[in-house]
Amino acid sequence: MKNALGSVDTVLVFGGLSEIGLAIVRRLVRGGARRVVLAVRGGEAPVIDGAEVHVVGFDAARPETHGAVVDEAVRLVGDLDVVISAFGVLGTQREYDADPVAAAESIAVNLGGHVSAGLFAARRLREQGHGTLVMLSSVAGVRVRRANFVYGAGKAGLDGFAQGLGDSLHGTGARVLVVRPGFVRGRMTAGMSPAPMSTTPGAVADAVVAGLRSGAELVWVPGGLRVLFTAMRSLPRALWRRLPR
Repeated sequence: MKNALGSVDTVLVFGGLSEIGLAIVRRLVRGGARRVVLAVRGGEAPVIDGAEVHVVGFDAARPETHGAVVDEAVRLVGDLDVVISAFGVLGTQREYDADPVAAAESIAVNLGGHVSAGLFAARRLREQGHGTLVMLSSVAGVRVRRANFVYGAGKAGLDGFAQGLGDSLHGTGARVLVVRPGFVRGRMTAGMSPAPMSTTPGAVADAVVAGLRSGAELVWVPGGLRVLFTAMRSLPRALWRRLPR
């Protein structure tokens, strides 16, 4: 639960090896968080100076196991102040066109995994009467482009789910913070050409921490994307189709 000064004390990260997830955790630890649970599929757990770190197994493609992950996190650290849903896969549209099964599997992770993990986490936060679920969405889901419409469709579904979940928690003391980054320069996008107004894991983390402090329900990273996508939403479809792939 939150410490005596009211700052975050405990954090659970679904996708605990995510660059963005770890950047958020490190900033929360600098702000006073002391107990962290990293839910990971595999890999060596990173060192987070100043925190007690626990690692639990997590497979985004196995929704029937996600409730047990939340239960184990609670057993290890008690009430959860912040839960971060930071996992996902990024394939290319060419790959998905060639392998529709892989496309469906990516949707199962990028949308389905967040639905089950999010609902299990929200149940716990509702029972506690406090806590924030941070859902990492993307501007790719605000209006889906043909350049990677399978990935965008997953993010569009996730964004809608996260907003609905936040509405369902209203008045319970728990809440959802939806995060819409633009192109994030990092491991997942290595070798890709950065899009305009691209960002970094650190910048996303800074925006998330600011959103947690202010009680925001939605943050865009960078903030200028809000204005850009307000305009892009209104583009006629014929013009939208002509955007570069």
